[in-house]
Amino acid sequence: MSLDPPTYLNSLQNNIRARPIPWEGAVRAGTITDNDLQRIKTVDKVRKEQRRQTVEADQNAYRSLLLGGGDGEKSVLESAAKRADVIQYMLVLASDLINDVPPLAATLLDHPSPFKPFLPLLSHSTNPEDPIPLLTSSFLATLISASQTDSPRATSQIDEALPKLYSYLSTLTKSQDSGLQDIAVQEYSALLKTKKARELFWKQRQDTVNPLVDILRAAAGAGRDSDSTMWSGGASIRSATEAGLSGGVGLQLLYHVLLVVWQLSFEASLIGKDLEKEQEIIALYTQLLRLSPKEKTTRVLLSTLVNLLKPSQNRSTLLPIATTVRLPALLTNLKARHLTDEDLLEDLNNLTSMLSDYTSSQTTFDEYASEVLAGRLRWSPPHRDATFWRDNARKILDENQAELPKKLMEIMQKKWEDEKQVLAIACNDVAWLVKEAPEKRGQLEKLGVKARVMELMADENEGVRWESLRAVGEWLRYSFE
Repeated sequence: MSLDPPTYLNSLQNNIRARPIPWEGAVRAGTITDNDLQRIKTVDKVRKEQRRQTVEADQNAYRSLLLGGGDGEKSVLESAAKRADVIQYMLVLASDLINDVPPLAATLLDHPSPFKPFLPLLSHSTNPEDPIPLLTSSFLATLISASQTDSPRATSQIDEALPKLYSYLSTLTKSQDSGLQDIAVQEYSALLKTKKARELFWKQRQDTVNPLVDILRAAAGAGRDSDSTMWSGGASIRSATEAGLSGGVGLQLLYHVLLVVWQLSFEASLIGKDLEKEQEIIALYTQLLRLSPKEKTTRVLLSTLVNLLKPSQNRSTLLPIATTVRLPALLTNLKARHLTDEDLLEDLNNLTSMLSDYTSSQTTFDEYASEVLAGRLRWSPPHRDATFWRDNARKILDENQAELPKKLMEIMQKKWEDEKQVLAIACNDVAWLVKEAPEKRGQLEKLGVKARVMELMADENEGVRWESLRAVGEWLRYSFE
């Protein structure tokens, strides 16, 4: 999976390559040594083939230049620490060397401390546009990625370096500059090639995953605290354009973020349940599928959902949510489109089959329970079906140590500013429970349900007021018995 280098980073590197550096003055000032200068000049501003031959003939010399030698020789990055122009130039040259001469990466990783001169540069400044940490992260991402592609080298050092690199890149994803965000996301993608890299990434998810999901939420038109669009499916593909989606998120940035989450989804057994609990990822991805304007984004979305739903330990939690957010109906609509990508079609069929097998085995009670446990209510058929309540009210109140009424109370305690219908539906359900199982009123009162319903009689929303009044009315029917 190869991505085009970010435009901003490319431009920065080209500008630095074009800058004249007074190398002889740096030698006289003791900033670099004569040996350093000789090694730099033989590979600087020459043809790639000449550079490759020079470096391959003496790889240890260039390892010493960048990382320091065994005899106490300092890295050029350490000896030139006070010269920002030299540091910037050497970081660009270092990236050019490992890109143009791939064997050099392995030689660098054989050094006892391959990241020592570079890691401190990640905290060179708190300014996200400072070139030094930006160029350092690019070099480190390339070097570590190369080690993952070939045989693993410097494993313990990589495990120590990755969290520091992830922490720096997370500051870029939190910025408002989409160019900086894209640099970070592409570097994440280059790094997430191994199970250990993905596990470390997930371990730091407050810094790594959360900002990426915020970008996806912005693209879906749903903020972290207001997700009604995701659950209602209010937007359509017409909301997305070639230039960008909701929140000003460009299509390329969206695609690159989706690739990172897709890579992470290969650890679905580890992350699936918590990713849903913390991010409501199934509802988010269902909404992004509705909006997806390109086959390449649709393909990555479907593949990620397949990865997340495939592990057996995830199915009992995630499949009910997938049905609640109406993913099966969306997949039916997708099948009606003229899609040509073979991988996309395979994932679409697999996902459809997985959900079909699940829904065909579910009773109406299972569907209702899944909806409540998902934490969001909609006017699905059971809520207004008198037969359903007559047959299931006591089961709802008693099963799994009253799990469903406890969850219903949890739902009612939220304000639902943008989704008042959730409160109205909850009050409707309470009215049915009291009507069909009046002897269980005390159980509901102990949970605080009656008090909350009475509070909602003063809600600003007419639908909430009406349904809460109906629920209180059912209580009053039995108050004098």
